[in-house]
Amino acid sequence: MTTKSVAIIGGGAAGFFSALSVKEHHPNHNVFLFEKTSKLLSKVKISGGGRCNITHNSNDIESLCASYPRGGKKLKSIFYQFSNVDTQTWFENRGVPLKTEEDGRIFPVSDLSQSVIECLITECQDFGIQIKTNQGVSSLENKLGAWELSFSDTDPIVFDYVIITTGGSPKLNGFKWIYNLGHTIIPPVPSLFTFNMPKELITRLMGVVVQNTSIKIKDSRIKSQGPLLITHWGMSGPVILKASSVGARFLSEKKYEFEIFINWVNETNTELLFKQFNDFGKQHPLKSISKNKLFSLPNRLWSFLLEKVDIPHDQKWNEIGKKKIRKFVEILTQDNYKVCGKTTFKEEFVTCGGIDLEEIDLQKMKSKISPNIYFAGEILNIDAITGGYNFQAAWSGGYVAGKLG
Repeated sequence: MTTKSVAIIGGGAAGFFSALSVKEHHPNHNVFLFEKTSKLLSKVKISGGGRCNITHNSNDIESLCASYPRGGKKLKSIFYQFSNVDTQTWFENRGVPLKTEEDGRIFPVSDLSQSVIECLITECQDFGIQIKTNQGVSSLENKLGAWELSFSDTDPIVFDYVIITTGGSPKLNGFKWIYNLGHTIIPPVPSLFTFNMPKELITRLMGVVVQNTSIKIKDSRIKSQGPLLITHWGMSGPVILKASSVGARFLSEKKYEFEIFINWVNETNTELLFKQFNDFGKQHPLKSISKNKLFSLPNRLWSFLLEKVDIPHDQKWNEIGKKKIRKFVEILTQDNYKVCGKTTFKEEFVTCGGIDLEEIDLQKMKSKISPNIYFAGEILNIDAITGGYNFQAAWSGGYVAGKLG
């Protein structure tokens, strides 16, 4: 078998998986992984609050693809080659047992991202992959079909293949060297962020979680459902993060100033709710509305919403008129808040934008512009909602790129 040299640029999830895939499919190839910083797999380290949300327990490829606002069905080809089920099997076969939580997120049983990091690094060492830290690539130049990589403080090295997995960049300038290869860059904007509400009194309920809500961004088609967390700066939780991902570009254009409508009970049939209120009031006429809730909402939120419609906490159910009940139903289903700004979700920075997917052969993760150049991970215009999907795109894309097809 012919021996070729392969450079992986970027020491994150997609980079490590690309390197390992090359050695799986081309055992004789010499593989070098270059990371510009001293830290390997830094996003793996912090993801999931330090637990590493490896992937998601999606039922099929269709539902998996539906979780990517950028990428979507175009990712089918890589997921059929390496799916979320394959990811689970891969890690468990290498001594990292996994568990699935109620919301479908999959974590190591250890609840430690270090388990994943040690697995990937050990695998690379066992395969003889040469890992070079503090080695940033300053330029990439085509030399008669091969690629010369230049570094800031070492001599250039020529490689037969290059797989670029350097991740997203918050600024367009971060993609300049990719642009110089001839690729079109979709301008990056933040994705996966929480909503700041500095002028809203609801922030005094920080720590309150509502399990089954739905929200809508005003003047848009952006909707999402799921748990919502009230924070000291505004709102977070899966329902907010999903909306921020789906609406990343729209919300950027709005300069992160917009309004949201919250349905605290995730029920759109207001007449049904009105009837339920009337029936409940007839069943408990002498009980106070503050201590006898119709829905299983947190007590602090229930009291807060009562205040918004001027219903006294000590008022009994038989004392509330139909007009006030309708107003309360309206608040439960169409509560309105102003958002003024965003906050990055924990330390997990995700961007919407990157290399235009039209210029990538997604069957192979290969550039259509430059020969023997491959890409994987967030450097591409691929990003997902929260829940392990971004890592899955990295594992799958890295695996396919490593085939060097």
